[in-house]
Amino acid sequence: MNRPIIIAEAGVNHNGSLETAVKMVRAAAAAGADYIKFQTFKTESLVTAACEAAAYQKENCNADSQTEMLKKLELGFEDFRFLKEVCAKEGIGFLSTPFDRESILFLAALKPDFMKVPSGEITNLPYLREIAATNIPVIISTGMSTLEDISAALQPFKDAGYENEKIILLHCTTQYPTPYEDVNLRVMTALSKTFGLRTGYSDHTRGIEVPLAAAALGAAVIEKHFTLSRNMEGPDHKASLEPDELCDMVKGIKNVAKALGKNKKEVAASESANMIIARRSIVASRPIEKGEILSETNITCKRPANGISPMNWDTLIGKKSPRRFLADEPFLSNDLESLTGNH
Repeated sequence: MNRPIIIAEAGVNHNGSLETAVKMVRAAAAAGADYIKFQTFKTESLVTAACEAAAYQKENCNADSQTEMLKKLELGFEDFRFLKEVCAKEGIGFLSTPFDRESILFLAALKPDFMKVPSGEITNLPYLREIAATNIPVIISTGMSTLEDISAALQPFKDAGYENEKIILLHCTTQYPTPYEDVNLRVMTALSKTFGLRTGYSDHTRGIEVPLAAAALGAAVIEKHFTLSRNMEGPDHKASLEPDELCDMVKGIKNVAKALGKNKKEVAASESANMIIARRSIVASRPIEKGEILSETNITCKRPANGISPMNWDTLIGKKSPRRFLADEPFLSNDLESLTGNH
């Protein structure tokens, strides 16, 4: 595609409800996203019982521990199998981020177009090796990472024989919502230059301005959280788009991609008709007799461009008029040929 792949990140915004997840699939498809992405995990394999919730999670979920929060947000493997079928019916791609070995194997068996590595797992070597062993193209989020972290995370994929075409890096800032001053969107370009990989952007800011800017910078993938309602309880709703906003973002990204065009300056089809109106011709500023010397006193430049271009001004100055002209009458190409002898 000549535009970014657009991933509508449902994440856990279904709040553990399959019914809500299905509604989200339909909303993402209606908005025109290319994929909807969920999160697949077994809570016991992901966190210890003592793992404390992040500050934003406590605020948005009324939960002190991640175990307490995640258990409420967990969907079963059969739920995801069903969601993939719903995606196929709705005409949108299915993706999910796995967080443990069992989930990796389950999702790989569904043969997704991509496996997704979240920012939090970029320093998890056994996890990265499990993902690489699937040999499925991978999208890697790089929130909270240094270049050294990213380089180390790429090594298991290189060891597994991944070509560059099978890896996409996403610039990301892991804060919900992300302050604009922490976005640092130019890093996306730096990642591409450093690693020679396609790069994109996973957004956690409020609004759609930053994803549109990422599209303008040439992002290969743009991922954005969305929810059916920001008023729902859950860790990510407050930093997510609602369906109408998601629709606006998708339209905006596609329009930006069209506007980027190609690295070639040429007259656009839509503007060509305006050239004759907006540009000027060399015309007689007063009546001119045949043989009269042409000068700034008897010729000028006026719209429309139905005569010769003012770029031929120096060719006319000092020459004898090839014929009689009325005021405002344009000089034509055959007049120029008469003056230059090219006829």
